[in-house]
Amino acid sequence: MQLGVIGLGRMGRIVVDRVLAAGHDVVAFDLDEDAVDAVAAAGASPADSIDDLCDHLGDDKRIWLMVPAGAPVDATLETLEPRLEAADVVVDGGNSNFHDTLRRADACPAAYLDCGTSGGPASAELGFSLMVGGPEWAYEELAPAFDAVATGPAGHARMGPSGSGHYVKMVHNGVEYALMQAYGEGFELLHEGRFDLDLEAVASVWNNGAVIRSWLLELCEEAFREEGSDLGDVADRVEGGSTGTWTVQEALEQEVPLPLIYTALAERHGSRADEGRFSRRLANRLRYGFGRHEVQRQ
Repeated sequence: MQLGVIGLGRMGRIVVDRVLAAGHDVVAFDLDEDAVDAVAAAGASPADSIDDLCDHLGDDKRIWLMVPAGAPVDATLETLEPRLEAADVVVDGGNSNFHDTLRRADACPAAYLDCGTSGGPASAELGFSLMVGGPEWAYEELAPAFDAVATGPAGHARMGPSGSGHYVKMVHNGVEYALMQAYGEGFELLHEGRFDLDLEAVASVWNNGAVIRSWLLELCEEAFREEGSDLGDVADRVEGGSTGTWTVQEALEQEVPLPLIYTALAERHGSRADEGRFSRRLANRLRYGFGRHEVQRQ
């Protein structure tokens, strides 16, 4: 298939590389000319504007957006919409708020697929987990691209109608907050407790057969290996919080109690007001592990 990709940051570049590696054609555009030149060198067809990208694609356009959530998505769609028809498909692979997704899907002339994407840059080689919402026919049309970008056919699924993909990803991120908080608190007790422990060794043993083994725990092991059991100069400050906030807001509206996710979100915001929590320092370092977010240092 032929796929247009708009947005060639860390995640967009991975989409391009994986689709090319699967033998498909890619037309790529970004405001950063150097990013366009880089994917052209990798085998993609470069476009110097969104209109140029659409001209390359011709009829039945398949376009994947990997631009930052919020205003950049709306601006991109505003430029795209005069070139779109009902037979075209647009994928939003960013972390958009599902309320915005519902509005965009209703206004977009093309079929609109919201694609929650989990795995971060660290999953470039293995592929992502993709949670897709939108028309079933459009999802089936994009299945070859989803197969390429995800870990394979088992790495993606249609969650339901428009908005459901970003909704599931929002809740996924809320769960992620709680898991990071749980690991952080456990390792904080081990660090502050009565024994002088090698926390890398603890994480390694837990990851071999223990009930709580996981990729996040592997990233804990990586953090202790690279920073030391005391986490060195990693700061007690955890950035991010938008998707967790959306999750808690939705829980309040639906009257569903989420005490663990709420506490994890509160701890994340609290890290910006005071200092001293080892659990927050570990959460800070874990965000680098899965998303290559900058590590805040003391």
